[in-house]
Amino acid sequence: QVQVVESGGGLVQAGGSLRLSCAASGRAFTTYAMGWFRRVPGKEREFVAAITWTTTYYADSVKGRFTISRHNAKNTVYLQMDSLKPEDTAVYYCAADPDGRLAANPSDYVYWGQGTQVTVSS
Repeated sequence: QVQVVESGGGLVQAGGSLRLSCAASGRAFTTYAMGWFRRVPGKEREFVAAITWTTTYYADSVKGRFTISRHNAKNTVYLQMDSLKPEDTAVYYCAADPDGRLAANPSDYVYWGQGTQVTVSS
């Protein structure tokens, strides 16, 4: 069982920045693919970004503004969010895929965190 815990959400003005962190348990963390998703009430979960050992992948809506990275020694993945817009407001979830597949489909991820709220005011 892999535990995933997000942190770093909050309230920020449009144009500002936030950094989300995601800590995952497990000795095989370096082999996991990690993804960030977000959900707005009434809508489906939306892919944001994903990372494997060597590759990153972004949704078009965040490309150039968000950066995903990982610190394997700390079993942690980060999502640096810059130039935030009100439409980025959502609950952000971190997920782990022990099979290491770089994927945008939520069903490819096995372990999920509880989410952290990000609110961007205009």
